[in-house]
Amino acid sequence: TQATVGIGTVVEGIKDLARSFKEAQVALEVGKVFDTEKVIVSYDNLGIARLIYQLPTTLCEMFLREVFKKSSIDSLDQETLFIQRFFENSLNVSETFRKLFVHRNTLVYRLEKIKRLTGLDLREFDDAIIFKVALMVKKYLMANPVKY
Repeated sequence: TQATVGIGTVVEGIKDLARSFKEAQVALEVGKVFDTEKVIVSYDNLGIARLIYQLPTTLCEMFLREVFKKSSIDSLDQETLFIQRFFENSLNVSETFRKLFVHRNTLVYRLEKIKRLTGLDLREFDDAIIFKVALMVKKYLMANPVKY
């Protein structure tokens, strides 16, 4: 099996060591949910994942229902690869279809499908943020993580 390392924030005195240890534990747990391929996870680099991890599951479920009023997020499972690449390429359609080796219209069709199902246009930054957070919330709920 592979070892995973969680890193807390740097502390000055021994009295803050417990807090840093707790942060390292949180980094490990959040990493298990959101960064499964990473072997070293730093508390400082958790970003929005740390925020989502601290939300009550009832709030997360409510958020998903609000974002996906028209249809379930599960209906978009086959679009996930395209969406991930689109986000990795900073919402750049040209760059994404070139890297995925698909025709531009294929990507545009999938973005339109998402817009039809959710009302979110992923080419718009604000809509892309909502969708990205929704994907992370879904991942969090599916992982059913241990809380410290």
